[in-house]
Amino acid sequence: MTDTTTATDWQVETHRVAQRIRARVLELTILKDGCYLSQALSSADILAALYTRILQLAPLDRPLDSPPFGGVPGAPDESPSGGRFHGVKGPDLDRFLISPAHYAVAIYAALESVGRLQEGALESFNTDGSTLEMIGAEHSPGFELTTGSFGQALSQAGGIAFARRLKSDTGRTAVFVSDGELEEGQTWEGAQAAAFYGLDRLMVFVDVNGQQVDGWTKDVMNIEPINSRFLAFGWDVATVDGHDLDQIVNAVEAKEANGKPLAVLCYTDSARGIPYLDDRKPNLHYVRPKTDEDRRAFEAALEKLQEESR
Repeated sequence: MTDTTTATDWQVETHRVAQRIRARVLELTILKDGCYLSQALSSADILAALYTRILQLAPLDRPLDSPPFGGVPGAPDESPSGGRFHGVKGPDLDRFLISPAHYAVAIYAALESVGRLQEGALESFNTDGSTLEMIGAEHSPGFELTTGSFGQALSQAGGIAFARRLKSDTGRTAVFVSDGELEEGQTWEGAQAAAFYGLDRLMVFVDVNGQQVDGWTKDVMNIEPINSRFLAFGWDVATVDGHDLDQIVNAVEAKEANGKPLAVLCYTDSARGIPYLDDRKPNLHYVRPKTDEDRRAFEAALEKLQEESR
């Protein structure tokens, strides 16, 4: 964690954004009696660094609301793309694509925390008809891809980055993925293609929290050494502490235009900010407050996170 007593202004604010993400998702976990909490705890610093420091996105005139679901693409009243929360597209601007749909609540909380999603919109989270779905889709805030099948987003991001190069765009294409997706064959097909086509404006940020729905990733299907795998496919690789803001940002700022895409492997803690959850690892894929003791612990953690986010 960045020491906010000596950090620069951006580090202070980015740390606050990360704590806001954790606090907001914990609040929803309590209110909704369950949520994908650990994903937000592990990825909050990565997302905060991306939204406040790394990505060059078009500003919004005001935070956007997310109206109820209208219809699927092609329907008479189809819902607008969730990508609009990242602002209008431009040749010199970055694109940010989200792969793991179950991280949706962390994305919503991040957008709210940086003033892109209207405050209070999250009250409709996971209710019938809401576009703030538990599993994000192409109409959900921050999403512009159908991400229900893991492993597809890297291939799609590669296609977007390739098309942007053909148009001489200078903006980068970033994609956020979870470590469990590295078990998917299509992920590595996408990695191979990105290296083959020399997509050095493509960046992948991996939340390596080491767990998935069935337990520790190393026990379900070991994916390590991740860095060696990306290197073998022809990528530049940065391995960082996913809770160290300087390391995350420096990994991007040190990137050279050398014809290679960049993989930033962010090793994280799925109980970050709520040490009470340590004893439940690796069974944190979906977190519910099961007992009165859980609720008291969650409420105490929420109070602390909210204080640190101010």
